[in-house]
Amino acid sequence: MLQNKKIVLGVSGGIAAYKACALTSKLTQQGAIVKVIMTESAEQFVSPLTFQALSRNPVYTDTFDEKDPEKIAHIDLADWADIIIIAPATANIIGKMASGVADDMLTTTLLATKAAIYIAPAMNVNMYDHPAVVNNMKQLEAWGYHFIEPGAGYLACGWIGKGRLEEPESIIDAVRKHQSRSELLAGKKILISAGPTRERIDPVRFFTNRSSGKMGYSLAEVAANMGADVTLVSGPVALETHNRRINRINITSAEEMYHVMKEQFVHHDIIIKSAAVADYRPKITYDEKMKKQTGELHIEMERTKDILQALGEMKTDQFLVGFAAETTTPLEYGVKKLQKKNLDAIVINNVNMVGAGFEGDTNVATYVNKQLQQEEIQLASKHDVAQKILTFIARDMKDGFSEYS
Repeated sequence: MLQNKKIVLGVSGGIAAYKACALTSKLTQQGAIVKVIMTESAEQFVSPLTFQALSRNPVYTDTFDEKDPEKIAHIDLADWADIIIIAPATANIIGKMASGVADDMLTTTLLATKAAIYIAPAMNVNMYDHPAVVNNMKQLEAWGYHFIEPGAGYLACGWIGKGRLEEPESIIDAVRKHQSRSELLAGKKILISAGPTRERIDPVRFFTNRSSGKMGYSLAEVAANMGADVTLVSGPVALETHNRRINRINITSAEEMYHVMKEQFVHHDIIIKSAAVADYRPKITYDEKMKKQTGELHIEMERTKDILQALGEMKTDQFLVGFAAETTTPLEYGVKKLQKKNLDAIVINNVNMVGAGFEGDTNVATYVNKQLQQEEIQLASKHDVAQKILTFIARDMKDGFSEYS
């Protein structure tokens, strides 16, 4: 997996820098081409000459040391890399990355690259647990950076706890496994709907639901990290997309989502309809704000178009996945929906379960394909649930559960 991969190893200033020497050696033994960038602080622990000898490549320490006048070193290195590993990653370098600081060779390269970035933290246990560090890591994760968690044990500072740089073999194994996953959907085009819709009553009022869009956005981010080109059709939510492989289309109403999904459908290999689309909308809408009146208010409702049904009828060789958020006999209803709407798979939620449903950061689900093979997804973050769902989809497509190959 790492044979001939071009890897930049960023070494920041911590006592664990000595482990980066072994990491450089083992990556080279795996067939990777390794170039090392050291921060000024890292040079206080290990000599650049050590990394040069182990990697058999020049070591970069100074942004202004331009070895080739025809190239800008940090841009050239950023473009060259397939993978960047930061090990050890101190609290300082993590803070700089999360804040967009570019004041040395390593941070300028990180801002300029489009390579996959893996961060292996190493620091005192109290620093690792500090809210500022925790928030910085969350920010980087949201941007698509990958963390290799530190181990727990006796630290150089004398404390015992989490913060010890993971062993070189474990870092390589984590990178290898992620690289394998990142190619799982390479070349695939995925269409995902997410969030709620709003059905207008008048200029200031609308009907909607509790969907936050978090599940759909997690699916989009994970799919992009797995190598897919993603089109995300989103209702009104307070979420952002950060991955360059995600093309976001914003809509408001069920009618708008219907037209966009139909238009985009034929251009995609996999379609996942995770949006919570309104089943009904007001039959009459008003251009002026409705005034308060005495007595009851009655609003006549009409059905919206069934987007999933329409897509199932259009389907040729696409892999179509629906969601079913239920409170009563969810599995029975979900399987009926799977078969009635010509789906290849369905993700079934019992929204009454603790940790499942709308607005939260976790989910519990059952994935069922058209062969009625069931996969239980236990309580986990929506990011991890998305990863499992997309892995099952990739498996089912490979096994021929869809005509697509």
